[in-house]
Amino acid sequence: MTEQRVALKDLLAKSPADVAEVLLRLSPEDAAEWLHRLSLRRAAAEPLGAMEPMDSAELLVRLDRDDALKILSRMDPDDAVDLLEELPDAVQEELLSRLDRDDAAVLTELLSYDADSAGGMMSPEYVALTLEMSAATAIALLRQRVEEAETVYYAYAVDAAGRLQGVISLRDLALARPEVRLETLVNLDVVAVHASTDAEDVAHLFDKYNYLALPVVDDANVLLGIITIDDVIDVMRSEATEDIYGMAGVPSHERVDTTWRASLTMRLPWLYLRLGTAVAAAVVVGLFEETIAKVAALAVLMGVIAGQGGSAGMQTVTILTRAIALGEVDRRAGWRFLGKEFALAVANGVLIGLTVGGITYAWKGQIMLGVAACIAMVLTLIVAGLTGVIVPLAMRFLGKDPALASGILLTTVTDVLGFGFLFLLAHLLLPEIA
Repeated sequence: MTEQRVALKDLLAKSPADVAEVLLRLSPEDAAEWLHRLSLRRAAAEPLGAMEPMDSAELLVRLDRDDALKILSRMDPDDAVDLLEELPDAVQEELLSRLDRDDAAVLTELLSYDADSAGGMMSPEYVALTLEMSAATAIALLRQRVEEAETVYYAYAVDAAGRLQGVISLRDLALARPEVRLETLVNLDVVAVHASTDAEDVAHLFDKYNYLALPVVDDANVLLGIITIDDVIDVMRSEATEDIYGMAGVPSHERVDTTWRASLTMRLPWLYLRLGTAVAAAVVVGLFEETIAKVAALAVLMGVIAGQGGSAGMQTVTILTRAIALGEVDRRAGWRFLGKEFALAVANGVLIGLTVGGITYAWKGQIMLGVAACIAMVLTLIVAGLTGVIVPLAMRFLGKDPALASGILLTTVTDVLGFGFLFLLAHLLLPEIA
């Protein structure tokens, strides 16, 4: 018992993020037991909020329902909603039905928003002031609300109907004379986001303005809540993970501790899709089987040409996907990027094509084989560059993640056309085949 008390004392001395890290290293059963002990000290809510929602939900369902309710009621509303969204519907409904009426109303309202929208990210805990207040009155109110507020870096001015009027820096408020009215301190040029704004667009605004928080409003400009920088960092990390996973055809919700059976069901469809594209490339090779039999060097060259095309295309896809994710590509920019990549592909194709053609001639002593390899390389790199632009833009137009299938589609195009270019040129230029 003494050892447990010492360990609990050490745990309580850590930051919530460090406590979360310790709990995640334990088995689920042991972590739930420690979470129960922390809840008795009112110290379990913040560590759960510091975890990924999937992990925190897994721990919460292992607790006694009374413990779970106490912890949930002490969590920041935005973190609590993220956790609830990961729970089975029956468990979610049970917890909401047993929560305090006011807490349940707040969480139910937040759950009504799309999880990937500003409304789904926001916290309703903010400090609202009126312009008629004096600096002294505002500071006194802030002191009363400091435990409830998500952040007190900014205060927001609203009118009698709750409509957002401006933002007030706490630095200005703290330095102002006590009798000064807030209308002289408020910044009316406030940047706000609508509750339906996509989470990625919210992240772009934070990146653009370097704010620590942004207000969220409805159609009538009524202040609904605020989004803080920690929530945006979660979005950025999630989007980066989706892009990386998408390039490799891996589901974004798979983790290193996902069971092999679950991983099988998530990865197998993508592998079958890739198999289909490989079969398409193999069909092209099969059509020219006699050509390869007559000139064995083509078997080596087709791998070189298709590989270079795939590499060049992935460079384009990676740059464009990042630009789309950061909101840097509008319709005009897309056309400019297409023109740039075409010019770049021609330049790369000519330089690399001449190199491959020269090596081929030096290797086999056949000038026309070198010419065929050179032209095939030029054409393949041009196709790869154009495909690397068109596919991500088309995916975005269809409302899909550009990283989701760009790699697979690009590989299919470069393999099929790269092989086709080489074999057709060999048919036209090599006398032994003609």
